[in-house]
Amino acid sequence: MSSAERYRAAGVDLDTLERAKARIAEAAASTRTALARGRVGAFGGMVRLPAGVQDPILVMSTDGVGTKVLVALRAGRHDTVGEDLVNHCVNDILVHGARPIAFLDYIAGAHVPSNTLVALVEGVARGCRTHEMTLVGGETAQLPDLYEPGHYDLAGTIVGVVAEREALHGDRVAPGDVLVGYASNGLHTNGYSLARRILLDDLRLGLDAEVTELGGRVSDVLLAVHRSYWEAVYPALPRIHALAHITGGGIPGNLARVLPQGCGAAIRTGAWPTPSLFAFLQQNG
Repeated sequence: MSSAERYRAAGVDLDTLERAKARIAEAAASTRTALARGRVGAFGGMVRLPAGVQDPILVMSTDGVGTKVLVALRAGRHDTVGEDLVNHCVNDILVHGARPIAFLDYIAGAHVPSNTLVALVEGVARGCRTHEMTLVGGETAQLPDLYEPGHYDLAGTIVGVVAEREALHGDRVAPGDVLVGYASNGLHTNGYSLARRILLDDLRLGLDAEVTELGGRVSDVLLAVHRSYWEAVYPALPRIHALAHITGGGIPGNLARVLPQGCGAAIRTGAWPTPSLFAFLQQNG
């Protein structure tokens, strides 16, 4: 028995990884910017700091897309969750005023088909190209003893840069500042355990079901790509005192992270459009 056959018998399909490797490398190469150094497939990813950033500070964040991957698995659509991942991470460092320059992804699973692996990385690459940063590396691990066959987890790490004097920490916030909110387009990458239970388990809706109250198919609504606020917010950074990325914990759990001690916030809850999915979940949950 060959070594590849021994691995396959143990649940690790090396052939699947090899089939995906060339297309994954192609996707990563498509994100290369002028800051990139080294080559695709090296042991470590390298980027230069952009010129003109005075006293640069590196800003880093790691996150995942949670159980949204279970919706992708059930729908057989894996080309969007990679973009979700990138956009989530971009928003996290945008909070500190940072410009993204590099990204690394991590995919772990069991018996994940090569076309699924490629779709995941192509989604990550699409998000990287949108934000003009390089996918400098990543890891794909077949772990049959940890995951159900066909299942996977997706996570990523982003690196950004900001001039030290321009970094946002929340210390500029003062009474009288105006609080401005940017609307979401859905759940983004949070709340999927509850949403799946309500829609798919309790209501027994199929992912292909058209639901008038949701404004479309269940799968399309649940897999709507996490909105990136980069284009809307970055040009306004010189006038911004603080930012909060509203994810798990909602407004109370995230806005408080950038408010100085003794400073509160008055919020008009009717000031933004509520996604139809939120109202539907509240009515049926």
